[in-house]
Amino acid sequence: MSRTLRTMAVALGTILLATPAFAAPGDGAVTFSASFGAGLAILGAGFGFAKIGGSALESIARQPEAAGDIRGAMIIIAALLEGITFFALIVCFAMGVK
Repeated sequence: MSRTLRTMAVALGTILLATPAFAAPGDGAVTFSASFGAGLAILGAGFGFAKIGGSALESIARQPEAAGDIRGAMIIIAALLEGITFFALIVCFAMGVK
C-alpha cells in the first residue's frame, strides 16, 4: 500500500470518526473514553515493538558476531516499552472510572 494511499485512509478515518463527536450536543467539549486511550497505547506499543525487532534483525544481519549483545539490548528495551505500556493502560482505565 503506497504512503499516499495510507495517509488518505487515515485522514478519511479521522474525519469519519471526528464528525459525530463535533456534532454532538452539549458544551462543545470532546471527551474520549478510557478504551480510546488504551487503544492508542497498544497501537504505539505495537509500532515500538515492530521498530525494535526490525532494527535488531537488521543489525544482527549486518554484524552477526554481535548478535548476543544486540539481542540483550533488544530484550531490555522491549521490557521497558512493555512496562510503559502497562502504566499507560492503568492510567487510562483509572481516569475512565469515575
